[in-house]
Amino acid sequence: MAGAWTSSSLRQRALVAARASRGLRCLQVVTLSSIGLCWLSLGRTFLAPGAQGLSTRSSGPFEAQGLAAPAGILAAALSAPAAWADEPNDADDFRGYGLYISAFLVVIGAVLSVLTTDTPSGSVDDKKVVEEYFNGEGFSRWQKIYGETEDVNPVQKDIRVGHAETVDKILNWLDSASIDGKTVCDAGCGTGNLSIPLASRGALVTASDISKAMVTEAASRAESKLKGLPGVRELPSFEARDLESIEGDFNTVCCVDVLIHYPPEKMEAMVGSLAGRAKERLILSFAPKTWYYVLLKRIGELFPGKSKTTRAYLHEEEAVEAALKRAGFQVFRRELTATNFYFSRLFEAKPIAQKA
Repeated sequence: MAGAWTSSSLRQRALVAARASRGLRCLQVVTLSSIGLCWLSLGRTFLAPGAQGLSTRSSGPFEAQGLAAPAGILAAALSAPAAWADEPNDADDFRGYGLYISAFLVVIGAVLSVLTTDTPSGSVDDKKVVEEYFNGEGFSRWQKIYGETEDVNPVQKDIRVGHAETVDKILNWLDSASIDGKTVCDAGCGTGNLSIPLASRGALVTASDISKAMVTEAASRAESKLKGLPGVRELPSFEARDLESIEGDFNTVCCVDVLIHYPPEKMEAMVGSLAGRAKERLILSFAPKTWYYVLLKRIGELFPGKSKTTRAYLHEEEAVEAALKRAGFQVFRRELTATNFYFSRLFEAKPIAQKA
């Protein structure tokens, strides 16, 4: 019908709008930073030789994150006062100091514009996009990351290491003595990196993922790794379903690195739904929202790669903990996993009456 838009068309329009917004934001940051560089360049002409060279200094960690230029500007602005103390207080120097301060404020404004500008949500159905992505291009990418092959780039390998650390922390909490014979729901199981070792410890695992391709791969891996293994009561049950459609009650519910696909306004409902399925504990991991991680995420959004087709949502730790409390759960243990390209806050929550 003329004038009607398909969901694919709407999604495409929203993505175009989002990219345009990113482009404008990138232009804003580059413009402000360029102004700052110009002011710094002018300022150096008014400063004595002892202060020369400060504006080009940067540090290794910032370079590793691709932020060498902004870091250099900030380092110059922050380092300048140390040089001022040794310089005569004449009019030219004060003029130079003013230029440095102005440049510093401009750069801070550029950083704040990145931190405080939200990516437009448009009319994209996040769940639909995630499902399509992990049944297609995303599946081939993430099965390698969650696998054991060497066919991964340095970024993917770093993410693999970070995710494995999070899984190891959960397994340290759920040893054989505490999990043997108990029911476990692995919500958002991926290729079974948590489900399979839990089943090897005697847990009765029901696993699900929004991607049919993922659960098919998980079932295949479980078959090859667990069949005939001593201590395995039964192979995990894998099925394709989203978080909202999970059914049943379990001794333990695990949801690892899935909330990154849910916007903050939907987080509390998801946490409440998962908590309603857990009788003894809920183990939850998510990307924490801090100024540093927000800055890295925003900068990453300015330079989207072809594989970045899903949104990544960060969540404030206090908000997640408050959602758990409203669901009748209290955080009992917490961990943080952070590598160069992977960061995840891990909570173990138990019913408040049980904890008391």
